Amino acid sequence: MTHPAGDRAVVPDPLAYDAALRERVAANLAGHERWVADLADRPHAAVAVVLVDSTAQDVVTWARDGDGMVDEDPRLPHKRLLGAAGGAAFLLCRRALTMRLHPGQFALPGGRLEPGESVVEAALRETHEEVGLELAPDQVLGLLDDYETRSGFVMTPVVVWGGAAQVRPDPSEVHAVFRIGLHQLQRPDSPRFTTIAESDRPVVSVPLGAALIHAPTAAVLVQLNWLGLLGLADPVHDFEQPVFAWR
Repeated sequence: MTHPAGDRAVVPDPLAYDAALRERVAANLAGHERWVADLADRPHAAVAVVLVDSTAQDVVTWARDGDGMVDEDPRLPHKRLLGAAGGAAFLLCRRALTMRLHPGQFALPGGRLEPGESVVEAALRETHEEVGLELAPDQVLGLLDDYETRSGFVMTPVVVWGGAAQVRPDPSEVHAVFRIGLHQLQRPDSPRFTTIAESDRPVVSVPLGAALIHAPTAAVLVQLNWLGLLGLADPVHDFEQPVFAWR
């Protein structure tokens, strides 16, 4: 299922953050036969797709330093996402510039599994460490398909109902946390695909506000919409990442 780049001014109405949405997403994930990648000695990571409510006034939460000052950096402009909130949303992090890998890039909360840890445990732990949310296992709605990153990880997305989320980003890992309306994933110009000489697979991206988010995060978000919201089982694990994300 693909959408051509059409009228990019058209954005659907926000979705209600309510019990009906929670039940729909949980049912769609429960009825899906998940694609599971063979680890083959590769590191396993989990990311959390945290579903929350949002308004136009609570788009972004900045990390604060030890003195309580907002840790805003002019090298990471944020205005492209300011119009992306409204209604049911997911949390999207912008990584701190001090991070060794992929500094300043957009990502979902998450990281590598610790020894003996399940993907659900890892996703909940990383969400607490990165954005300050302590979520319980009974808030997990289900799992999306695994995605094999070009940097050598197998990534498992865990969809979680965030409830009344009070976000507190850890400045050592996260520069800011954005609430992105789920309706942004249902724009007529989403997803977008491009070709590159380095691969015969299509590179996927999703427009959010005036920003463009690439795989691997984009692949997860496409399946969140297709499967979680629409109940469609179209696979996303063959979608490619841009070359800058291969390292």
